[in-house]
Amino acid sequence: MGIVSLEQALKMSSERGLDLIQITDKVSPPICKIGDYGKYLYQLKKKEKKQSHQKGGGIKGVRIKFNTSPHDIEIKANQAYKFLKQGNKIKVELRLRGREKALRPHADEQIKKFVEILGSQIPIETELPPKKLPNILILIIKRGQKNAAEKKKGEDKEVVS
Repeated sequence: MGIVSLEQALKMSSERGLDLIQITDKVSPPICKIGDYGKYLYQLKKKEKKQSHQKGGGIKGVRIKFNTSPHDIEIKANQAYKFLKQGNKIKVELRLRGREKALRPHADEQIKKFVEILGSQIPIETELPPKKLPNILILIIKRGQKNAAEKKKGEDKEVVS
């Protein structure tokens, strides 16, 4: 309808037997529409409920053992890659049992290998440095930002499409 005065909009809505619904007031002039207010509230609730059921945004766990082979670390990294693509964070755990606790540098190497493999597939960021508890190493990883060159490539592709 374009820009209409408040009085005229109220008159139009009352003529149709409907309500004047304000969609947003963050712009000038505010955006409104003519419709049934009860139906509008129902649609908003339905939309919120749908958004709450969407996957992603949680924390998924990946456990690595002290003696995990390099091939198995690659498999775990591929699984973590899938989780990151879905929008989840990754909690990497490496449990140390018995005499393994004395060989902490080897455990650190296992975590570094995992991060290197995963970092070669997708840009990642670690939220905190690895937590070193008495018998466990914990590292939380989230998806990193693309670098400037990759962003430009993505923008160029969007423009061409």
